[in-house]
Amino acid sequence: MIADVDQRRYISSEELEKHNSPSDLWISIQGKVYNATEWVKDHPGGEIPLLNLAGQDATDAFVAFHPASAWKHLDQFFVGYYLSDYRVSDVSKDYRRLVAEFTKLGMYEDKGHGVLLSLSLISVFFAIAIYFIIGTSSVWLHLIAGGMMGLLWIQSGFIGHDSGHYNIMISPGFNRLAQILCGNCLTGISIGWWVRTHNAHHIAVNNLQFDPDLQHMPVFAVSSKFFQSLTSVFYDRTMPFDSISRLFVSYQHLSYYPVMIFARLNLYAQSVFLVLSNKKVPGRWQEIVGMIIFWIWYSYLISFLPNLGEKLLFVIASFAVTAVQHVQFTLNHFSASVYVGNPKGNDWFEKQTMGTIDISCSPWMDWFHGGLQFQVEHHLFPRLPRNHLRRISPLVKELCKKHKLQYSSFSFWEANLRTLRTLKVAALQARDLSCPAPKNLLWEALNIHG
Repeated sequence: MIADVDQRRYISSEELEKHNSPSDLWISIQGKVYNATEWVKDHPGGEIPLLNLAGQDATDAFVAFHPASAWKHLDQFFVGYYLSDYRVSDVSKDYRRLVAEFTKLGMYEDKGHGVLLSLSLISVFFAIAIYFIIGTSSVWLHLIAGGMMGLLWIQSGFIGHDSGHYNIMISPGFNRLAQILCGNCLTGISIGWWVRTHNAHHIAVNNLQFDPDLQHMPVFAVSSKFFQSLTSVFYDRTMPFDSISRLFVSYQHLSYYPVMIFARLNLYAQSVFLVLSNKKVPGRWQEIVGMIIFWIWYSYLISFLPNLGEKLLFVIASFAVTAVQHVQFTLNHFSASVYVGNPKGNDWFEKQTMGTIDISCSPWMDWFHGGLQFQVEHHLFPRLPRNHLRRISPLVKELCKKHKLQYSSFSFWEANLRTLRTLKVAALQARDLSCPAPKNLLWEALNIHG
């Protein structure tokens, strides 16, 4: 009896890499090769994840971001080729087993009560803020109202974050409604902007060229590699290290917290730039109307305050409290390992653990961190509802230990100190005048005595 001959057609990884442009975009999933060129424009997660992993095997990223139901749609993109040198590392095998186990246990569907808690807190904070402003004449209560507004924005941010990763509501339609209400209408920030930025961040976490969450030049630079005037793939522009950048970066460890207080101004600007750009924005008019609603009600609420001084105090108080969330986001990544070059699809687990930091805290503080204190776990399993992250943390630690991979977890205080140290090291390196940058009279005046 003659044995069956394998009729499959094979290509090498080197051949696959040649198909890495927007007009010719192939990827591999579990060794099968797919043509995603036409799918890019319709991909629910946007074009950036596909563009960043073009010409590579993207199995682990696909497993991380897609439910089991997505697999049935792949065949329509199959080009008939398989990777001849497809291999699965031991760490990827273990990672995929965990994803399969969590799926089998129904953990991706069990969302717990985190959303209900957040919505309840949002309602309480909103009611208190309105009453203190409209129903009282106390300056101190008006100031507290600003703080309540900040807490409201923090919880809204957690809702927006979770809803971008999985359906937090009973249907995609209600999920979208929650996004627009809690994001655009309540905070004035475009949920479309957040999804676009956040997906790029997850795919290439702590990549200085591809991760927009680290690209804050000229204000911040977490690594001296930024002094080479790197090009941002996300923003499609050079991030110049010039005299202005040198001036700001040289004092970034001192300006860090003040900048965090007013970081929302940048988010407002980025949101407006996106919805008015020629980039594809799903539900663009929903986004625009939602942001207009925010500025109407927020301005109207402020108008009840008796004078300009109290108006400014209210706004600054709300910004200052919300700064805690901006600090939280940066603590998870600013002091972690960074790298340059194209992100790779075959070291997914390693890059996620390398570029993220957990914040250790007691369970009663989970509401305050919104689940993002388990940043390593979240990056590995982004579709997993936040109520499971504490539960799976020991499993992730065990897997990292087994494969001798980095797993970083620090207290909130320790993470702040590590972040400040990272910023200070880069600041002192920026002050090194042997590192060339265009001359600037203000810089020279401030540093003439060293």
